Formats: sequence, C-alpha cells, structure tokens
Amino acid sequence: MPATVAGKGKDPVNLPMIRHWCEALGDTNPAYTGPDAIAPPAMLQAWTMGGLTGHTARTTAYDELLGLLDAAGCTAVVATDCEQEYLRPLRPGDELTFDTVIESVSDRKTTKLGAGYFVTTRTDIRTAGELAGTHRFRILKYAPARQKQPPPQHRRPRPVVNRDNAGFWAGVERHELLIQRCTDCRTLRFPWLPGCNACGCLDWDTVRAVGDGTVHSYVVMHHPPFPAFDPPYAVGLIELAEGVRIVSNVIGVPYDKVRIGMPVRLEFQRYDEELVLPVFRGVMG
Repeated sequence: MPATVAGKGKDPVNLPMIRHWCEALGDTNPAYTGPDAIAPPAMLQAWTMGGLTGHTARTTAYDELLGLLDAAGCTAVVATDCEQEYLRPLRPGDELTFDTVIESVSDRKTTKLGAGYFVTTRTDIRTAGELAGTHRFRILKYAPARQKQPPPQHRRPRPVVNRDNAGFWAGVERHELLIQRCTDCRTLRFPWLPGCNACGCLDWDTVRAVGDGTVHSYVVMHHPPFPAFDPPYAVGLIELAEGVRIVSNVIGVPYDKVRIGMPVRLEFQRYDEELVLPVFRGVMG
C-alpha cells in the first residue's frame, strides 16, 4: 500500500549538510570531505525528511491505517527499529526521489508494553532513476497494558548514611545528638567529618549535646511542595550551646513567629518505623 509516491528530497545532497552531520557525530572519515566527497551512508534517511512542512507527495494511507488501529484501542505508539540497505554512494549534487509503501502489518502481538501490531514501512530512495538505498522503519501501535501502580509512599527522604556519619545516626536512634571532638586539639565539629578541619588529626571521640540552642538563621519553606511535608514550615540553622550549628526543623511555634535569636530545645521526632530525626522546639518569650 503506497504511503508516499514520487516524493522529492527538499535539497540535493550537499557538503554543508554532510559537514554538520560529521561534526555532530565526530566522524572524521576523509571520504566525506574534499572534491570527491561522498555522503555518509547512514545519512540516507536525512535526505528524504520533510521537516516541519512535510511532503506533498504523501498519501492518506498511513494515517488511515493508524486511525483504524486507534479505533481498535491501539492508541499508543513506540518506534522499535529501522534497517537500511546501501546500494550506491550518494555525492554532492545528487537529487533524490523516493517512494514509501506500507510493507507489512504483523499479527496481533503481546508485549510488555501491551498488545498491538508492528507496522513496517519501506522507503526506496533513487537518484537519476537508480536505486541508491532502502530504508525500513518499524513501529509498534499498541493498547497500553494496565500497570499496577504501587501505593504512594508519603515518606520523608532517608538520610544518606555512610562510614563517616554512621555513628551520628546511631546516636539519633538512641535519642542522643552526638558532636565529634578532635582528640588532639579538642575542637568540636559538625557535621561529622573524617578528620579535624582545625589541625588535620584523624582521631576523634564524641560529646553529647545538652540540647539547648538558639536560631542563628532560618528560612520558611513554601515551595516546592512534597507529599511528606506540609508547607509552610520553618527550617532553622540552630547554634547549639556547644558552639556548633545544625540545620533542622523548628517546631512548636507558628512558622511566621520564628525569629533569629529565639531559644530552642532539642527533641527527637519519629516520622515512621524507620526514621527518627532531631528537631528543635521554639521557646517563645
């Protein structure tokens, strides 16, 4: 069944298009440059493409076939593969004509995407009446299979636990906020690091925070909304009594009442069976 009859390439084979193709693909084959240049064979389809305005030589056969498949419930489409056969090289100045036929429609097939039909078109490309190559293009027109959707997981994101911070998260699970302390210069550090950023020592122990702090800075989160969160809410940079700072939620007071310098008190809040996080309850004067 013909889909395109006596179509014409919109441009002759030309060196600028060859150059752009080779630059895009990083192809430095010398056969594609110079006075005796040929076009890369894989460009075969490029010379026949209709661009945004299409080709006037198209028939209605292909669209009618897709319409029939739509009516049969095969409303989705995916390209599956293409095959090209090269019979003679194309050179700058060659003007191309082509004909496209619907070569085959398969029996109904069942795939993971859904049940449908493979439709194959074949385009014969000629120059000066001589067959230069053939391009086959295959799609699957199918009825989407029903996918079992897992229930939405409105859970807070999990912290990234690694060998450098595992001790901190183990402490949080025990409702302890642990601060690293260098065993050499005794500098406290947070967040946890493999070594001291003051003296470079790799040895450390921990100090348990007493839990008192103040809001050093804060932001109120409005967007983007996530299912596990309920904006607007305040996120504070909390300066602990020990002198280090931690980012966490400020709870217990309206978000628009949080202020820099506000006293806060450490609490541990369980969000689900796996996740406990340190948060800070604001103390309003």
